[in-house]
Amino acid sequence: MEAFDRYFTALRNKTVTVLGLGVSNRPLVRLLLRYGCAVTGRDRTPREKLSQEVLALEAHGCRLILGDGYLENLTEQVIFRTPGLHPDTPALAAARERGAEVTSEMEAFFTLCPCPIIGVTGSDGKTTTTTLIAEMLKAGGKTVWLGGNIGTPLLDKCPRMAAEDLAVVELSSFQLLDMKHSPHIAVVTNLAPNHLDVHKDMAEYVEAKKNIFRYQNREDLLILNADNGLTAGFTGVGRTLYFSRKGPANGAWCDGEALRRPDRVVIAKSDILLPGEHNVENYLAALLAAGEYVPDEAARQVARSFRGVEHRIELVRTKDGVRYYNDSIASSPTRTLAALASFPEKVLLIAGGYDKHIPYDPLGPAVCRKVKKLFLGGATGDKIRQAVESCPEYTPGAPEILDCGDFAAAVRAAAAAAEPGDVVLMSPASAAFDQFANFAVRGAVYKKIVEEL
Repeated sequence: MEAFDRYFTALRNKTVTVLGLGVSNRPLVRLLLRYGCAVTGRDRTPREKLSQEVLALEAHGCRLILGDGYLENLTEQVIFRTPGLHPDTPALAAARERGAEVTSEMEAFFTLCPCPIIGVTGSDGKTTTTTLIAEMLKAGGKTVWLGGNIGTPLLDKCPRMAAEDLAVVELSSFQLLDMKHSPHIAVVTNLAPNHLDVHKDMAEYVEAKKNIFRYQNREDLLILNADNGLTAGFTGVGRTLYFSRKGPANGAWCDGEALRRPDRVVIAKSDILLPGEHNVENYLAALLAAGEYVPDEAARQVARSFRGVEHRIELVRTKDGVRYYNDSIASSPTRTLAALASFPEKVLLIAGGYDKHIPYDPLGPAVCRKVKKLFLGGATGDKIRQAVESCPEYTPGAPEILDCGDFAAAVRAAAAAAEPGDVVLMSPASAAFDQFANFAVRGAVYKKIVEEL
């Protein structure tokens, strides 16, 4: 608590701005106001579209600068960057040149957190792996603080944390871009092209991910996917454990029947309730991280009871013999590939959305093998169609491809085409931003449509 007080008390003598007034930064603004800081909140959103929660910050003393010119006259001494704003944005670069300190809510959390931090990043599987680690630790009797990119800010909770607690934090590439701290245990689930609409190129994306272990020391642990070409080549300064679902590794692997460590079986594969081989990888990564603090039985308990995180191959309902699955988290082709591999039968696939400028070619062959009918909508619909029709496995009508325009039309068209025994899978291989605020809103809309069928 002393370090926490010192940090925020020191900011009273400086001008402070918080860029972006989304979920993670609102508790930060409230903290700054509580400590008597002169704080300005800046956000691209115009006033008429702000939530009441943000407007309440103004009522409590936060000066607001809103709209397209929110980065103009960025003269404050301390700047808290929102994850979605690239650190090299000209306004931020100019602020650094004149001596401003550019930091973030997550950087402050790493500075002030009084307990060990387990951090998880990767292109796919971050949220499920982060949640599994937290569940395993709780099953082993630990007090756990779960947050970060998963949706829960943790900075304001530091005063309630004890040294013997554990913080489990999901970290996006946007959060990691300019991080100068790394967690005690760092997990990288996998890497594939993603978010190339924001990152300059794939190299920058990979370098951002490396920040999760770049600042570790010799007492820290790095957990990597041995089956992923990029992560398998990473090198940390402390211990490194690898996991694999293809063969033995020095940390954990799946032998086809069980998930095991070098000297013992930990979980029977048949005990895992989550579908899909990608979730075997998530479990392998999680049991390595949690295994530093709790016994194997904690992992087994979770395997037998954990049914998954919302919007991740989530069974919405079965109607007239048709099963409807919500995989709205699938904002990239690799996620949709994993979802398709989770079903033994061919599915009716709903895909398409916001364009992150990532390649769709890898999706084509899998769609030809695993999809009975493809329902497309959104900005990437044409790209997905081209990826399917241009692959050698494609023959006209296999699969049948329907361009539906928008998302709701695609869902209803798939429902109308489904027959008893079919699986309707909404796994868009694209972000949601062309039609929705985020993937969670898209998933909620899908579930509402399905429930109302």
